[in-house]
Amino acid sequence: MATEEQNKSVTQIIYGLYAAGYFTGGLTSIAAIIMNYVKLQDVAGTMYESHFRWQMRTFWFSFLWSVISGILCMIVVGIFGLIAVGIWVIYRIVVGWLKLSEGKPMYA
Repeated sequence: MATEEQNKSVTQIIYGLYAAGYFTGGLTSIAAIIMNYVKLQDVAGTMYESHFRWQMRTFWFSFLWSVISGILCMIVVGIFGLIAVGIWVIYRIVVGWLKLSEGKPMYA
């Protein structure tokens, strides 16, 4: 069983990997989602589980909307979709990381 400090560290690392995804073309985001699934049992029943759910939903919804926006780029409107997804993901990373630093769960 992981300790509270280990769970916090893993959660911070995952937020960092998602943030680094902007500079790696999303490769670190793939590593982050894998870590989310691998470590999910370790954080079950703790406040970190809410952060994992937040991170996982951020990944999958951003993936979905990026694919849709990418397809729509053929008719230009997709560019605005990609910009919106980028801003939304930044918002989700910042809000999640701030709540984690305050020791609060994502869903209260």
